[in-house]
Amino acid sequence: MAKHDEPAKDSSKVWSIFSLAAALLGATVARKTVTKSWQAATGKNPPANPADPDVQMWEAVLWAAASGMAIQIARMLFSRKAADYYAKSTGHLPPGLGKDDQSTKADPATT
Repeated sequence: MAKHDEPAKDSSKVWSIFSLAAALLGATVARKTVTKSWQAATGKNPPANPADPDVQMWEAVLWAAASGMAIQIARMLFSRKAADYYAKSTGHLPPGLGKDDQSTKADPATT
């Protein structure tokens, strides 16, 4: 019985590493892209520490929103591509991913 569970564990480990690498790559690409965009738009580097009182509030908020949004979207896109590649390579979805039931018939929050 232990041998039957081993491929699932190996598959889970492979997916964990693969998805982590994809998310980190996505975050890195997004960070570089949003930094270059900030420099092009403002003519200066983005705030190194938006919490610094010397950074203007509008600049801190705009940088936090732009970088946060860009990084999360990139991580999501890269993770989706990784899941698609994994599914095409193995013939099944990665462990922990399945159909997302988004029907409105039964709301788990109110059931």
